[in-house]
Amino acid sequence: MVPERDPGASPERTRLAWRRTGLSAAVVALLAVRPAFAPVAGPDEWLVAAGSMISWAALTGIALHRAQDLRARIPASVPRLIRAYALITVALAALAGWVVML
Repeated sequence: MVPERDPGASPERTRLAWRRTGLSAAVVALLAVRPAFAPVAGPDEWLVAAGSMISWAALTGIALHRAQDLRARIPASVPRLIRAYALITVALAALAGWVVML
């Protein structure tokens, strides 16, 4: 038996939560990129900038995929996808923390 799609506000709240997460990740990634544009920026700053942009792109891709699933049907929980999202979030936080320590 296939569960029916929830017509209530739950899918909308979940989509909005994914959107907020993506926006906050974008802010963190942009702050992590900022030191790469300093006149004395070296390879370390460029690597952090590249890592933060790759992390942000991956987070955004996962969030878009999950939001589209919510529009179409009841999405199945994918533990691998959730673990990847958590690991990317931790990596982005570590990169941002490293930038703060500069």
